[in-house]
Amino acid sequence: MEKKLINSVDCCVDEALCGLVRASGGLALLKGHRVMLRSDLDSLKGKVGLLSGGGSGHEPAHGGYIGAGMLSAAVAGGVFASPPPASILAAILTLHQAGASGVLLIVKNYTGDRLNFGLAAEQARNQGVAVDMVIVAEDCAFDQPSKAGRRGLCGTVFIHKLAGALAEEGCSLDQIVSKMKEVLKGIGTLGVSLSPCSVPGCRPSFDLPPGAMELGLGIHGEPGIKRSKVASADEVVKTMIDHMTNPDSQSHLPLKSGDSVVLCVNNLGALSCLEMAVVTRAAITCLESRGVVVARVMSGPFMTSLEMAGVSLTLMKVNPETLRLFDTKTSAPAWPNLSTAAVSGRNYITEAPVMITRTQDDKHSKGPLSPVMHKVLNKICSTLLEKQEELNSLDRASGDGDCGNTHTQAARAVEEWLQDHVVPGCPGQLLSVLAGLVEEKMGGSSGALYSLFLTAAAGHVTEGKTNGAAWAAAVHAGTQAMRRYGGADPGDRTMLDALCPAADELMRLTTAPPAGQMAVLHAAVEKAAAGAEATRDLTARAGRASYIAAERVTLPDPGAVAVAAMLRAVVETLAEQK
Repeated sequence: MEKKLINSVDCCVDEALCGLVRASGGLALLKGHRVMLRSDLDSLKGKVGLLSGGGSGHEPAHGGYIGAGMLSAAVAGGVFASPPPASILAAILTLHQAGASGVLLIVKNYTGDRLNFGLAAEQARNQGVAVDMVIVAEDCAFDQPSKAGRRGLCGTVFIHKLAGALAEEGCSLDQIVSKMKEVLKGIGTLGVSLSPCSVPGCRPSFDLPPGAMELGLGIHGEPGIKRSKVASADEVVKTMIDHMTNPDSQSHLPLKSGDSVVLCVNNLGALSCLEMAVVTRAAITCLESRGVVVARVMSGPFMTSLEMAGVSLTLMKVNPETLRLFDTKTSAPAWPNLSTAAVSGRNYITEAPVMITRTQDDKHSKGPLSPVMHKVLNKICSTLLEKQEELNSLDRASGDGDCGNTHTQAARAVEEWLQDHVVPGCPGQLLSVLAGLVEEKMGGSSGALYSLFLTAAAGHVTEGKTNGAAWAAAVHAGTQAMRRYGGADPGDRTMLDALCPAADELMRLTTAPPAGQMAVLHAAVEKAAAGAEATRDLTARAGRASYIAAERVTLPDPGAVAVAAMLRAVVETLAEQK
């Protein structure tokens, strides 16, 4: 038996109905019956009441379609079992006593449903109720249907919607029945499944070998018409639509170029939302390639088959009047909040904004600081390349062992850029360029963190603002950005354990005399080195190392070591210029 998250097989249907009704203020239960009703039955006075139903296991059908503009009530049987005539009759009489001018039964073409709804209809007529029935039989699976006829599938939901809109507008029972019979000629459904389903307490409904799929199955786990290997979504959808519209089949839907349709992509229970979206795209594309105009699309679980991993496609040919009824509002909880814009013919692509590339050098011009910044960058790059294996080795102890590689990627990207570009005289422009390079070429969280640091720092060292105080403010701003977005703090065993002490030390540049600035820089380097070394004894609270047992992490944090090495490279290069 398949696992099910239920309390017991015997009470799961009643508890499911109770859950649906408790969750929606528009629904009520009929005492003593598995019947859900609109909680505002007074609003039915003088209008046709709509009743549908069938076996449970097809949720949200049918209770989810109760509301103003759709069903007035729904009656539920056991899982995949037709509801009993007594409950159907109780529902009909409840609607009649609420003042409905007549009751329309919307029934799927299964023998049990036809018999039980038919018996209840005859009993209601004997009690003076105006009752009529529309039988939905829109399955396109069988080329030559048996005497039982075509099955009723997800197209039933379209009938709920259109009949509900007509009833809300005050149409008579005869008018609604006549219009629905006309609409039904233009509805077709076909399903495909990648797995069976299992009724609570039972084994799966049929066996489907791995890698196989079943075409044309029903909504109760009945096997379909053909088995084949699972193909791509595009191929499966094309096969389905070809079969549905094949004029050689007695149950095909006549569809020609220029026809307008509403498409329903119905999840049979266990397809992921991602797969559903892929299938939806495939179906729209396939129909449009045949010249069919797709007016509206519904995509989601509308008439399921418990946990079957499969999908059915329903097509309904529409004209402006059908579309108007389809678009009317309903309070039914399971009806989707659809757009009334046409699907086909709509420009659905929005142009992306023009991005200002940070590496454009037409705005950059050399300045007095260009040579020294060039030397500093070269030194940083050579330092990182030298430390590649050391950083990888440190990272293997607590991460995925690629810290040296990612820093090397950044270094090589900067070296390549230096070969072909002018180092701008404005430090802020250079930092912006570097931010773009590491974001694009370094990758991972390190690339994002360094890019954040450089982007936040860039605004503090613009033209005319290149003194020690400006650089201190820039490093401080970059460090704060890393903390704000990265979520780490000093003491969490990250690169911040080297960067934050250095940034704090550099703030002394705001008050240091020119002669004392190099001393501050050297002190900042030592603070960074000490901070990196101290990470040996820290427990990681951020980054990938935080998932590793603390006793296994005994080496310094590679990110902190890299930061300390880069700061040392900067200061050593500046010292050589003095």
